[in-house]
Amino acid sequence: MSLFNVRQIKGATNNFDIANKIGEGGFGPVYKGRLSDGTLVAVKQLSSKSKQGNREFLNEIGMISALNHPHLVKLYGCCVEGDQLMLIYEYLENNSLARALFGAAEHQIKLDWPTRYKICVGIARGLAYLHEESRLKVVHRDIKATNVLLDKDLNPKISDFGLAKLDEEENTHISTRIAGTYGYMAPEYAMHGYLTDKADVYSFGIVALEILHGSNNTTLRQKGSEAFHLLDWAHVLKEENNLMELVDKRLGSNFNKEEALIMINVALLCTNVTSALRPAMSS
Repeated sequence: MSLFNVRQIKGATNNFDIANKIGEGGFGPVYKGRLSDGTLVAVKQLSSKSKQGNREFLNEIGMISALNHPHLVKLYGCCVEGDQLMLIYEYLENNSLARALFGAAEHQIKLDWPTRYKICVGIARGLAYLHEESRLKVVHRDIKATNVLLDKDLNPKISDFGLAKLDEEENTHISTRIAGTYGYMAPEYAMHGYLTDKADVYSFGIVALEILHGSNNTTLRQKGSEAFHLLDWAHVLKEENNLMELVDKRLGSNFNKEEALIMINVALLCTNVTSALRPAMSS
């Protein structure tokens, strides 16, 4: 992992030019930059007013530099100078899955069925690595469509480990201050702060439904006089034996019905209210 100085990063981002700003993360603004060797990077600047502060910043650096997987965003290095704290990541051309699926019309990307299926499997592989295969055993805590980035070939990469807490072997769960995103949070975590890797499994289930349906979990769907979030809507359609109704209308009939059914059933298993009944990511 490289250590950069502020001068190098200012040079790379054209002095944090607003034209290079590509997003706003849990930490602060994110800028696109080009290093002197031509490498494109994403620079995540820790905002000085950010409550998350140094502790989490250093936690993130130490953790991500030890993690290496094709479906995790690669960390090139960091810059810690004076009150400047920055993370330098690989740059991913296609921004976030959320923007591709349900961002502003001009930012949306037409994702065909094979691509959606590939993205879903890739996220699952990245999480299986975090939970079971990496030597750290990490619970991400904030899996959502904005934290899944897409490279030039639309391969997914999980980003933003700022909230990830190390899942110590001896502690089977971590009782912690709640840090996640409403709509993606497992009920036991949202209500009691009870955190295991099964909380990520729940969030993955929500993201899988969003990929399939093409819209945000918290967008309400109307049926008669009632309105449903996406997960509740999936349960309604399951009761009515009409699960194919969940598939994004933009796909028309151009999708694999068997794979769609597998994806829906996996999502429903992953979002089981009882965490012990959710599968492991590797399965």
